[in-house]
Amino acid sequence: MRTPVALLAAATLSAATLVTPATHAFCGFYVGGADAQLFNNATQVVLMREGTRTVLSMQNNYQGPPSNFAMVVPVPVVLQKENVKTLPREIFARVDKLDAPRLVEYWEQDPCMPDVDEEDGMADKSAASPRKKGSKAESAKDDLGVTVEAQFVVGEYEIVILSAKDSSGLDTWLKREGYKIPAGSEPYLRAYVAAGSKFFVARVDASKVKFDKGMATLSPLRFHYDSPDFRLPVRLGLANANGPQDLIVHVLARGQRYDVANYPNVTIPTNFDVADTATSKFGTFYATLFDRTLVVNPKAVVTEYSWDAGSCDPCPSPALDGSELSTLGADVLTGGDADGVGGPRRRGKGWRGGSGFVLTRLHARYTKESLGEDLVFKAAPPIVGGREIRGEGGALEHGATPSSVNNFQGRYAIRHAWTGPIACANPRRGIWGGPPAGAPPPRPQAALDLAFVARESASLPSFVKEEVPEIGVKPGVPLPAAPAEPAATTPAAPPPAPKKGGCAGCATIPSTGASGAAAAAIGLGLAALWTRRRRVTSRDRRD
Repeated sequence: MRTPVALLAAATLSAATLVTPATHAFCGFYVGGADAQLFNNATQVVLMREGTRTVLSMQNNYQGPPSNFAMVVPVPVVLQKENVKTLPREIFARVDKLDAPRLVEYWEQDPCMPDVDEEDGMADKSAASPRKKGSKAESAKDDLGVTVEAQFVVGEYEIVILSAKDSSGLDTWLKREGYKIPAGSEPYLRAYVAAGSKFFVARVDASKVKFDKGMATLSPLRFHYDSPDFRLPVRLGLANANGPQDLIVHVLARGQRYDVANYPNVTIPTNFDVADTATSKFGTFYATLFDRTLVVNPKAVVTEYSWDAGSCDPCPSPALDGSELSTLGADVLTGGDADGVGGPRRRGKGWRGGSGFVLTRLHARYTKESLGEDLVFKAAPPIVGGREIRGEGGALEHGATPSSVNNFQGRYAIRHAWTGPIACANPRRGIWGGPPAGAPPPRPQAALDLAFVARESASLPSFVKEEVPEIGVKPGVPLPAAPAEPAATTPAAPPPAPKKGGCAGCATIPSTGASGAAAAAIGLGLAALWTRRRRVTSRDRRD
């Protein structure tokens, strides 16, 4: 499940290639009853984590025939109806835009203006129905080892929670129930079954979904669970992969930044000036910068943002408020508070607005060959960088440095030099601020939908106006050709079994050990379409 950002929260991810070489990753697969190609082409995941509780929020788009289909996602525990809810789609766009890499514009102020303080940057401070349980004694016929642990309806989803004793039995059960399983998916299922995962099967009633040119926009799902592991299962989604996968995970945690424990970590190069052409091609510029970062740091997960969720500077969109944090899961955390965020616990001892939560954005891009295991998250120390702060000699800070607070962002600037008259004896150059004549500054531009942006790696040196040494880029100097990405193939051997945990949400999934660079994109491991005429229960099926 995504995205996004969805963490988790949340994270944007897909298993199909549309017009670009990368797509959004998916934590599961779609299943259907026909041989049609089914894809998850846009997933966002937001993860919220506190103690052993993970809240995974995921938004997915489905591309395929306008018939009934289902999502299959590994989860670490048996979920009940009170653990699952649908969310408004707008919340994912809010998170994705807030922590996205940003492009700002500055104008040099009149060098003869008296008593001008250096500009700090164009800051924009902004601050149920009764539970229905399925019969746990109900197993598929022929003793396939599959048990329906719970079943319930949420929005347009008919949800079944399954457990399985072996992957071949689960594969057979799904096929008998009308699900068209992606070819080569059994080895991926095997690892999750061996780790004790449950399987979240969400059947979508096509009559309740709007289709536009074969694309269905689904209601976002949120679910929470308790597990000592904090991981995101993404390998299952590789069963439907159709090329490189792009995964963005948004993680929200009180006072804590996260990165990954089982892949290299790197921060995105930040705080350098770019050419005016970046205004109209910012997405292309940033996508090529990101790709170059991975060429220099293979298999790394890239930190693009780490900042208090209740503030931003500069802000592509307003910071998160308490009600939005509650929507994303603060209402079910142990420290929830009734004064703006959370439930009735700890009344009066919570936080104001969105402050107190750190929003971290992690970005990965991978193929079947490069993703060996799910993403496992770990607490990381605070960092700063990407701000309009100058040190000794007026030099702008570059990169990420350790700090006592989290103030890091991917930020790039277009600077318009003063072109007016200079009629004073001691002009002060290099004082930057808003447009001349008091015009309002433009809001920072955010780099969005990066999986679908055309890649122009050769153009990167034409965008930068200064050297970016950490990735070997100099203005106007051609880059060496990057190695071609390997074609996606089904692995000859099954992936290693994940640890106990699971993909209970795909965004912050402390689940079955399935966690990978693509996992951040969501707890949906596999996506497969399905068409079926009857509800998925063992006793309803009659051969």
